[in-house]
Amino acid sequence: MIVVDTSVWIDVLNEHDTLKAQRCIGLLEDGAPLAVTDVIVTEILQGLRSDREASRVEGYLRHFPILRLEAVDDFVSAAALCRRARARGVTIRSTVDCLIASVCIRQNAPILHSDDDFERIASTSKLQIFV
Repeated sequence: MIVVDTSVWIDVLNEHDTLKAQRCIGLLEDGAPLAVTDVIVTEILQGLRSDREASRVEGYLRHFPILRLEAVDDFVSAAALCRRARARGVTIRSTVDCLIASVCIRQNAPILHSDDDFERIASTSKLQIFV
């Protein structure tokens, strides 16, 4: 299963012709096992312009497996990712990205992204990047 981050979905939904958007579309067309996290669903829906558009996109996203934050362990794990990176001189800008990464690590699911924070997290953890 490959988790597709908000940073890629934004380009796909806005029809931006980026390499990661093209990769995502190719994976969709090939029927690859794609997933999102609950936090990614929130990020995507909050950025949409109208309730109508949000409802349409929500229906689309519900076709994918939605990996969820579970109990306090995922939150503790996200904090540990941040601390580990900081201890190694790596700055993670987004707590939300650490939450997403903690779910990906627990599920052993690589992430397709266009967000440098995930590269930073991967450099100091077991997060797998899908290329």
